[in-house]
Amino acid sequence: MEHKAKTIPEGKTRVLVVDDEARYARAIEVLLHARGYEVLTAPDGQTALALAAEEEPNLVLLDIRMPDIDGFEICRRIREFSQVPIIFLTALAEDADKVTGLHLGADDYVTKPFSAPELLARVEAVLRRARPTERTVPGPEVQVGGLRVHFAQQRVYVQDREVHLTPTEYRLLYHLARNAGRVLAPEYLLERAWGGKYREEQQLLRQAILRLRRKVEHDPKNPQYIQTRPGIGYVLVLPE
Repeated sequence: MEHKAKTIPEGKTRVLVVDDEARYARAIEVLLHARGYEVLTAPDGQTALALAAEEEPNLVLLDIRMPDIDGFEICRRIREFSQVPIIFLTALAEDADKVTGLHLGADDYVTKPFSAPELLARVEAVLRRARPTERTVPGPEVQVGGLRVHFAQQRVYVQDREVHLTPTEYRLLYHLARNAGRVLAPEYLLERAWGGKYREEQQLLRQAILRLRRKVEHDPKNPQYIQTRPGIGYVLVLPE
């Protein structure tokens, strides 16, 4: 399907809304416009992928049930070239679908039907986590074995090979690295990486930890760096 790219004013936050249900897409577009966002819409997967690549949105709102390519596959393909934050829009309440989306690299999900305040809160929270912020750090970088986290540049290396993380993945690793050697409770990590309203969303944390391990560990099933302390939390292990 052909599409027309919109020219987005400099400095505007742009959101790509991917939904084949016109009423939802239009309602979200009006809502986001009212908050000052610039909005691109895509009624199918091919258009969504083209806009994600060409327009470089700051956030993608992605429906799971799409007519040509489902949202899971769209998410997987976007992750091949972009770490843009993704929020799944789903009418499905099954945990398996939520887990699948998070496993593929989504940052959050909203279940239809949703209220305007809920959607705006999720959008603003994800965008806030994605923005660079001033931080007090213990030094310019932390190195644990072959894993190096460079705070000033917000870059991560494994054996001198750069690893590309989503904003949520980086924020999670950042807090683990700042507290290397200390076991951090799930509630602490959720509040720091997602926000206070997410303290009970341990599924989000588990999936993010799995994604991180796939990217930084030689053997994600037997992690060397990011380890679980059952019943306590997670720790970035310091070399003995």
